[in-house]
Amino acid sequence: MDELFAPWRIEWVERDPEEKEIEGCPFCVLPDRDADRESRIVARSEHSFVILNNAPYAPGHVMVIPDRHTGEWADLSDGELLDHAKLKVAAIDALEEGFDPDGVNAGENLGGDAAGGSIDDHLHTHLIPRWSGDTNFMPLVSDTKVIVEALEDSYDKLQGAFATLPDGEKTEKSAAVRLRFD
Repeated sequence: MDELFAPWRIEWVERDPEEKEIEGCPFCVLPDRDADRESRIVARSEHSFVILNNAPYAPGHVMVIPDRHTGEWADLSDGELLDHAKLKVAAIDALEEGFDPDGVNAGENLGGDAAGGSIDDHLHTHLIPRWSGDTNFMPLVSDTKVIVEALEDSYDKLQGAFATLPDGEKTEKSAAVRLRFD
């Protein structure tokens, strides 16, 4: 028998079935809640935020998301574009500080279903820490992905790493780190 350790799944198992799932775009709804840690938002800037991916490819898999709901980069102002780019740089720095990866993959799913994204009407950039030898035969042979770290542990590492950045503003444990770019 194969066993996979996935402790964060207990939240799904123990959820209140009467509680409704998020209605609307999760990238719009989650940042408006007063629950950054529960929403897995680890950092915020003036026009963007960083959130842990709920279905990570690797520990520390985050998305950098502009606040404005749009599926087109051309819809964002120069200030929003610059803020998003600076937050991506800060997120990569935090991933390097918190996870010490050998590299980072960055990607976007643009163009709807054909691009493979599940949310195609709100722009977002995936940042995935990578390590030499971090993949194996499991996804190919067994169609199984092994995640070696709980999302809560990834949150703690990233929140601490964002707080050490020059633009980071330390917050309480349940709130996202605020980044203020000049």
